[in-house]
Parts: sequence; C-alpha cells; structure tokens
Amino acid sequence: MRHIAIIGSGPAGYYSAEAAQKKFGEDVAVDIIDRLPVPFGLIRSGVAPDHQSIKAVSRRYEKTNQGNNVRFIGNVTVGKDVSIAELQELYDAVVLATGAPLDRILDIPGSDLRGVVGSAAFVGWYNGHPDFKDLKPSLDAKSVAIIGNGNVALDVARILAKTENELVGSDIVGHALDGLRQSKVEKITFLGRRGPHQIAMTPKELGELGQLERARPVVEADDFPEPGDDAMLEPGMRKSVTHLRNFQIAAPDAQHKPIEIVFDFFAMPVELQGDGKVERLIVEKTELDKDLRSIGTGERYELDCQLVISCIGYRTPPIEGVPYEHGRGRFANTDGRILPGLYCVGWAKRGPSGTIGTNKPDGFGVAEMIDEDIGANSRKLGRPGLDAMLAGRGVDATTFRDWQKIDEAEIGRAREGSPREKFTDIADMIAARKV
Repeated sequence: MRHIAIIGSGPAGYYSAEAAQKKFGEDVAVDIIDRLPVPFGLIRSGVAPDHQSIKAVSRRYEKTNQGNNVRFIGNVTVGKDVSIAELQELYDAVVLATGAPLDRILDIPGSDLRGVVGSAAFVGWYNGHPDFKDLKPSLDAKSVAIIGNGNVALDVARILAKTENELVGSDIVGHALDGLRQSKVEKITFLGRRGPHQIAMTPKELGELGQLERARPVVEADDFPEPGDDAMLEPGMRKSVTHLRNFQIAAPDAQHKPIEIVFDFFAMPVELQGDGKVERLIVEKTELDKDLRSIGTGERYELDCQLVISCIGYRTPPIEGVPYEHGRGRFANTDGRILPGLYCVGWAKRGPSGTIGTNKPDGFGVAEMIDEDIGANSRKLGRPGLDAMLAGRGVDATTFRDWQKIDEAEIGRAREGSPREKFTDIADMIAARKV
C-alpha cells in the first residue's frame, strides 16, 4: 500500500488524487489536506460567481472522494498543525497542490494607499473566502483602475459592471451583493503595458463585455495595428482582437449605457497618489521594442481613480523547509520533483499560468513519478499516523461528509435564484457540519 498526502484541495490536488486512483487502484491511500474546512479551492473561491458552468467541474472531484482510498481532511494548516517534515515521515509521497493564492506585489510608490487592493483579495471578497470577507472595497468610487489585461481583470470589471438582475443565478455572496447595490462606479479602466495584439484575455470572456446591460467597452482606434496584421495571430488571439475591434465601433444604443469600460493600452502605472487614500494614478505611455517588450516613452499623464485593483498575477506562499523560487513565486522543482518524496503540481509547480484543465496532466505526471520513485512497498503509517497526530494536538479536522453537510446548509440558505449562500466564517462552517 502506497500512502500519499496531497496539500491543497483545488483542481491540481483533485486531479492528482484521481490520477493516483487510476494508476494504483486499491493499492493506494490518498489524503487531501486543506487549511479550510471545505474543499475545491480555486473552484469555490477563485472562479467568478457568474460562471457556474465552470464550477460544475467540482462534481468530477466529488466522484474522486467516493472511493475508500481517497479522503478529504479539512481545517488542517500545514506548517501549524503539522509540518512538511512530519508528513514526509508518515507518507511515501507528499504532493504540494497549494496553488498561488497570494497577489504579486504592485511595486510602485503609493501602492499602500487605502483603496488599492489586489485581485486575490477582491475576488476572495465577492466569492466569500474567509480571509477576505471583511475587505470593504471602496465602491463609492466613481472611477476604478484595473491594472492588468488578463481574464482575472475581466472578471473583476464584469462583476463591478453587472446589474443585480445579471447576477441572478450566481453564487456571489450576500455581503458583496449588498456592497455592489450601493456602487457609484461610472468608469472602469483597464491598464495594459502592451497593445491589443498582446492581450491575455480569452475570446469567450472578453465577448461578455459587449453583452452587459448597463456598461459599454471603449477602445481607441489608434491603439490597433493594421487590420491585416491580425492574420498572423493564432486563432484564439485573433478572436479576442476581433472583439476589441468590434468594441471600437460601438452600437448607437450602447452610447447611452451609464458605465464605461475603457481599454487603456500602452499604459504603464508608475505611481499612485492621494491624501491617505488613492485619488489618482500616474501613467507612463509605452511602446514595443523589436522583441515586443514594453518600454517607457517618458510621456506621462494622470488618471483619476478612487479604487485600484491590481490584477498582475499571483504567487505561491513559501512553506518552511521547501525550496522556493522567489523570483517566480513558486516552489523550486524539476518537472514537479522538489526533493525525494516531495512533489508539486499546478500553479505551485508552474506558476500562475494555464486553465483549470491544464492541471490534469500535472496530476497524471506526478502519479508516474511517484511510481518510479517509491515502488510498491511501504512501511509508512500514512493516514492512521496522521489521525493520531492531529487528535493528540486537538485539531478539529473536517471530513468530506462534513463538507456535504456544510454544502446542504449553504444550499438551504440561498437567496432566490442563487445556487447557495456561502458561509464566510470558518466557525460557521464548523457549526453547520454538526447540525
């Protein structure tokens, strides 16, 4: 029997558990450990609440938990309740699937002003993550600057711009919906260092901006290269650029929509200013060099804004005793191997890149590595050893059955039209499992 511990219950963690099931059959015991009492990581707290079809992948992960050889252990913090070294003593393989839940630092003057938040915090706020339930973003702002040109930036802008009616059917949490009802936002500006041909927004998500009830996207014609140059782009990028070109030719009825979503290309934020809270962003115009890298031109201008949301990427939190690449914000690894018996998958391995499905090959790859490295024989204690250790330390761990009770409670308290109302407090989650 092989004993495997997976740290993190998001897509990378569950795909790794599924791969271990398929690779080793009944000859494996997998424990998926998470610091929250509830599973699914990014699916629960990262995917936009109005993208319920994407969240449906959690049903696949539920099936993984139906076998006796995979179990979920929540409310256990690695580094506090149990160390990596202790897990390595108990398990043949420890797989880090912790994702990249921390924002990359916005390293410009004024980034510590009130009203400047990272996307991990903002997305966590409207998705009900316990760490960010008390964020209280400045939604009295009339002008919002979003730094970044990726899908997370799109999610943030879309949630800010949607009407309450457009959010029916989503699982946006009640405190966020209440805040958005009071929103005074009139203008949302995306700032990107490069141009339309370098945008990192995918076509489906970008196209949604053109369908919003009260908001219209705005793109300057002068930002585009010649139309013929679009033919050199790969198909997905070409579709995204086509959306941008269509936004530039706004329909007459769109002119009357009260919220503008402006694409400010070739724009590099250099400083945030304000008296205790952000009031303006100093931006430097850029141009592309021959390698398509952005370089400053020296020309600067001011952008009025009372809320700034930085969507410039994420990083994996370091764990004591695990080699770490600070420059890349991930664990130091070679194709997923960190140290003997210690592996990583997903964003903890690659950095914050790829889609949910990109994590699946990582999971199957780590199962192959574990098979090569540890063979079939094990003298490790595995889950009985962990259970005894946690019980001796008074750790109140949750099970998948506990999650099912929490799930039922969240569904039962949903507002009309919503699939659930999430608990945003860990104590409430723990209490719900005992009902």
